[in-house]
Amino acid sequence: MRFGIATFVTDEGIHPARLGGELERRGFESVFIAEHTHIPVKRESPWPEGGEGGELPRKYYRTLDPFVTLTAMAGTTERLLLGTGILLLIERDPIIAAKEIASLDYVSGGRVVVGIGAGWNREEMRDHGTDPKTRMSLLRERVLAMKEIWTKEQAEFHGDFVDFDPIFSWPKPVQRPNPPILVGGSGPRTLDRVLEYGDGWMPTYGLGVEEIARRIADLRRRASDAGRGPIPVTVYAVPGDRDIVSRLADAGVDRVLFDLPTLPADETARALDEFAAVARNAQR
Repeated sequence: MRFGIATFVTDEGIHPARLGGELERRGFESVFIAEHTHIPVKRESPWPEGGEGGELPRKYYRTLDPFVTLTAMAGTTERLLLGTGILLLIERDPIIAAKEIASLDYVSGGRVVVGIGAGWNREEMRDHGTDPKTRMSLLRERVLAMKEIWTKEQAEFHGDFVDFDPIFSWPKPVQRPNPPILVGGSGPRTLDRVLEYGDGWMPTYGLGVEEIARRIADLRRRASDAGRGPIPVTVYAVPGDRDIVSRLADAGVDRVLFDLPTLPADETARALDEFAAVARNAQR
């Protein structure tokens, strides 16, 4: 099992360049950065972790841009995998996103992992011109369009939501044919999306270990039926608990992302020491 960190990087916590170095020095394999372009003042969508009327934590309002954040981390690390967790692709132009991801993969030497999702904040996505009712179809087309851009010298795409004639776009990613796409989510059709255009599945720990285990078994069966090899599973926002990590390992999880709070540098270092100790113990 591999161990990484999932966190919100904001202007009120540790600087991303320092965070990258702190992670790599402790032997973490990866970091996955959350994003929100903004949070509308008038919010009707319930926060999934807080229930109806739950107060949204301050970190959601203050996230740094993920590509700027991960580029800063790339400059202070050599091995750390640089992940988005999750990239709200339904709020991003796919041609620009394809270039941002490929550029980061180039400058980092092929260390990008792209966790994607459709998000939960309907007011936020509407501000980007996205209809919440069709966001899953939009997400699919944007992923498929980016893959065309990454793999074709002259790329074109013609769908219901994404439509462009042949284009040139460089750089191409270092990782071929593309950086791994991890599909986030836990809905009834999530595994369909993983199998169609994903390279991995990334549920949150809140889904529950038993349900994660059940779906991993289903994913393995369906992947085998489709002629695919094992599809890796990354679990997002896991508590720093050895027993939980052990249960996730038994369930077949490939990567655990510990849930790192947004903290000043000194407090972040202490939290990372605790997570690193759990990871070491789990590997014994």
